[in-house]
Amino acid sequence: MCQAVLVGPTTRPGQARPRRTDPLSRDGIVRTAVELLDAGGEAGLTTRALTERLATGPGAIYHRVGTKDELLAAATDSVVAAALDVEPTDDPRAAVHALALGLFDATDAHPWLSTQLATQISRSPGGPTTARLFEGLGRQVRALGLPERSWFTATSAVMHYVLGAAGLNAVAGVYGRTLDAGRTSFLDSAATAWEDLDPDEYSFTRAVAAQLRDHDDREEFLTGLDLLLVGITAVHLPGR
Repeated sequence: MCQAVLVGPTTRPGQARPRRTDPLSRDGIVRTAVELLDAGGEAGLTTRALTERLATGPGAIYHRVGTKDELLAAATDSVVAAALDVEPTDDPRAAVHALALGLFDATDAHPWLSTQLATQISRSPGGPTTARLFEGLGRQVRALGLPERSWFTATSAVMHYVLGAAGLNAVAGVYGRTLDAGRTSFLDSAATAWEDLDPDEYSFTRAVAAQLRDHDDREEFLTGLDLLLVGITAVHLPGR
């Protein structure tokens, strides 16, 4: 069977499949896919797991969603849509903060999301996830008062920063949670390693080692975003 299609046995030989008592919907399939992805990553999203959880057959899932790639795209878009659903505000910088934190928290809560975002944006720049991200962030970047000729570049820079920083934080979070000692001990160990570097070759890294040990991820994320926004407005609105 085609690799892109959900594959795998759904029941043991001779075992009857439990029957659904409620209609199967596309949204229900996508929600279940997100749950499976959260629990086991992309490897956990199999036909067997999905059909057993939904008490249905693979044909019904394929009819409503399509291939596994299409299901991954739908799951990614559903999480992004929820992350971008923030309270409206008249302050565009505060709005960018809210959207950015929504994505930051979503990638932390869904460890598979950062990889899928990179995949969806690269493979389908015209797809719904890319358009949703660009529209959400772009409206607020435009509201900063930037000239139209700068909208694409400025929004791209913000989106790349947000997704890159959030993705790195998510990977670090996954690794940190695998350690018994936790985040504090993990950062302390890394900072100590920086402090032990050669003072001539790594003078800067040694100098900021204490800041690595004590930093707050969300505060650093927003501070970096503000540096970017200040730079964007300084370049494109030099008189303001």
